[in-house]
Amino acid sequence: MIVDKQAIEKQTRMYMFDLLNTAKEHGFKGEDNWELSMATDTERIKIQKDYYPTIAARIFPEILLQVFHTIKSRLDQPSHQEDRKEGTRNGLNEELTYLVAFNPKRPRT
Repeated sequence: MIVDKQAIEKQTRMYMFDLLNTAKEHGFKGEDNWELSMATDTERIKIQKDYYPTIAARIFPEILLQVFHTIKSRLDQPSHQEDRKEGTRNGLNEELTYLVAFNPKRPRT
């Protein structure tokens, strides 16, 4: 599979722009962090119902994992066991088409 590095970089930049602007608009402080996950459409809807603000972007499945890891790296978030599970889960799962970020400390009320 040929990976389009320009597409990965473009998606990463757009998503990071949205993350940083939303954090600023909603008064995120130093201890407020984004929880980033790859999700199906159903999972995305549930996260958006449960948390506010959320940032969701539909990303081509063939570059989703690379964009996910690039954003985690730019947010200085270490790779945990959870990330490995996400990577395994991604395999060839075409249903994972969204990258969703939310702050677990900010449930929707």
